[in-house]
Amino acid sequence: MKTDSLKDLLVDELRDTLSAENQITKALPKMASAVQSEKLKAAFEEHLEQTKGHVDRLKQVFEKLGKSPRSKHCKGMEGLISEGQELIEQQMDPEVLDAALIGAAQKVEHYEIAAYGTMRTYANLLGLKDVADLLQQTLDEEGQTDKKLTKLAESGINADAKQ
Repeated sequence: MKTDSLKDLLVDELRDTLSAENQITKALPKMASAVQSEKLKAAFEEHLEQTKGHVDRLKQVFEKLGKSPRSKHCKGMEGLISEGQELIEQQMDPEVLDAALIGAAQKVEHYEIAAYGTMRTYANLLGLKDVADLLQQTLDEEGQTDKKLTKLAESGINADAKQ
């Protein structure tokens, strides 16, 4: 796709992010099954359901823009998920793996926060308030997930790993 305008750039970023979200929906069940902490498992499972909603929201954005909800393979997310998979495959104490997967999940969240913040800004600049509002909803949820992961790490998971 030739990118000649900010709107073209927005659509390109939306396609990349749709791919990222779809990759995350495949990775989260693997992460949830690999952890020992029930609270962390529940957080990953909850975020899986939330991520499915993010995919639906992105499809709404494509509809509002009159574009097909096609994805463009997100290499950045592929790399982050690959790093998380490598952690799962390593020989680690379960407590250490839990701490490592929180870190891997937060890298994913920060990537998503950057993507949604950028797309929201583009939408605002283009006067697409309804699109910007949908993107802001997801941005808020990604930020909440990041904070929840931090709280889990600080409430004992990371301390359990240092034993």
